[in-house]
Amino acid sequence: MNKAWIYVILTSLFELVWIYSFNTASTWWHWVITVMFIFLDLHFLAKACETLPTGTVYAIFAAAGTVGTALMDIYLFHDPITLGKLGFMGLTLLGVIGLKIADDLPDKRRSKEHKTNTFSHQEASQ
Repeated sequence: MNKAWIYVILTSLFELVWIYSFNTASTWWHWVITVMFIFLDLHFLAKACETLPTGTVYAIFAAAGTVGTALMDIYLFHDPITLGKLGFMGLTLLGVIGLKIADDLPDKRRSKEHKTNTFSHQEASQ
């Protein structure tokens, strides 16, 4: 796995940690820890954007936060599970998958064109 994708995973996880702490922090030192997680989260987000397309990174980051927060509300804070919540979480995930596929298409086209151009160049030199 590429190091940048590890940063995406870390930023997504740290986002959920500080969002959780917003609901549970009750003393000043809880808030200090929360702020530390926010800074770590933004650090890993920036590191991921150094080598991956920013749109893809942010889409995954936002989707992980959105779906993760909804699941956290359901499982940790006992909010009801509704068909609407499940449907929109599914749409969010489909959107992120679609963006990732769309980002990969130009790379595949360039790779295919490069192979075609290399083959044509080899034929011309013979």
